[in-house]
Amino acid sequence: MSARARPAPTRQNLLALERRLDHVGKGTGLLRRKREALVAELFKLARPAVAARTSIGACAARAYPALLAALADEGAEGLAAVGRPGRHLRVEIRSGQVWGIAVAEILRHPSMRRTPHARGVPPGAVSGATSEATAAFEELTELLLEAANRETLLRHLGEALARTSRQVNTLERRLQPALVSDLAAIRRTLDEREREEHVRLERLLLDRSASG
Repeated sequence: MSARARPAPTRQNLLALERRLDHVGKGTGLLRRKREALVAELFKLARPAVAARTSIGACAARAYPALLAALADEGAEGLAAVGRPGRHLRVEIRSGQVWGIAVAEILRHPSMRRTPHARGVPPGAVSGATSEATAAFEELTELLLEAANRETLLRHLGEALARTSRQVNTLERRLQPALVSDLAAIRRTLDEREREEHVRLERLLLDRSASG
């Protein structure tokens, strides 16, 4: 890998680097504030998300054993017959932005929980385990839909936080040090040239004084 080429040691490049370093500093400050805001937003969503995941886990822990019991009672074909006809669900989704991040939000969805009458299953037509499994999975679906917006936002915010952190690290650990190093090198070169010019002028004045 070839070494990075330094800019020529001129006053024009010195001023340009100073302006660029100032812009990078301001950009880094903006990104750091954005990162802090993203962290605050993530913390605000974290507690409800943990509570929702706990509820989902508890519901799933009830639903799947009930499903196994229902399969034992009805058999796979019998359980499939109970589920006919299939249920079509429609949800209303709106696209938007949060902190400049494109997100999709579920605005409305039908209630997942139904009465035995709404399911079209006559009383006593199925086992208790089947009724329990049906109710548990309807509840689980309801919880998943309610948590979808928060989980999607958490994922997008996490990705944005990781991206912003990489940008801050690149600016602070690579670009800024490189600019500072280039500025220091140009200043040293210009200072040396100025000292050499000063010495040359002194010698020239001394030579003129001696010859006079």
